[in-house]
Amino acid sequence: MSVTDVAAADGPATGMVAALSPLLAAEASAEAHASGAEPGDLEQAVWLRLLERLDEDGPPSDPADWLRVAVRTEARRTRRAAGIELPYVTEPADDSGPDPEQLALTAARRRALHSAVRRLPGRCPRLMAALLSPQDLTYREIAGELGISQGSLGPERSRCLGCLRRMLTGEVAPW
Repeated sequence: MSVTDVAAADGPATGMVAALSPLLAAEASAEAHASGAEPGDLEQAVWLRLLERLDEDGPPSDPADWLRVAVRTEARRTRRAAGIELPYVTEPADDSGPDPEQLALTAARRRALHSAVRRLPGRCPRLMAALLSPQDLTYREIAGELGISQGSLGPERSRCLGCLRRMLTGEVAPW
């Protein structure tokens, strides 16, 4: 609903809106460049001020003069706000990281993987848990933790990964 529609519902204000529209457009265009605002934004702000005034005090005695003063007041307010408000140096919405959907999918994959690792036979669950550990353990540390030789870690890891692959083949859709 436009300001004209709102004013039309008022009745007598319809003539005032129709008469003031060209003047407001001209005044807003004249003041917009210096204030750094768009003419349409100034017009909208002035129409809002007029509607507020109509509710509180009724129509102004000299609508054209009131409108000119209102446009200049809004233009000054816009200039002041532009001096106070600073643009963001970087975009406030950081798109560089994963979005919530991606985080949820990653967490679901991680849970499915850890669940499958726990179902592996023999020493595989402990070995794979050590390999997936966030502490990024070395082969020497893993071998010491599991009590096996460091040289047997590679072949055992291969067997465990093969078993894990076979388990997950039925659970994971092919790419």
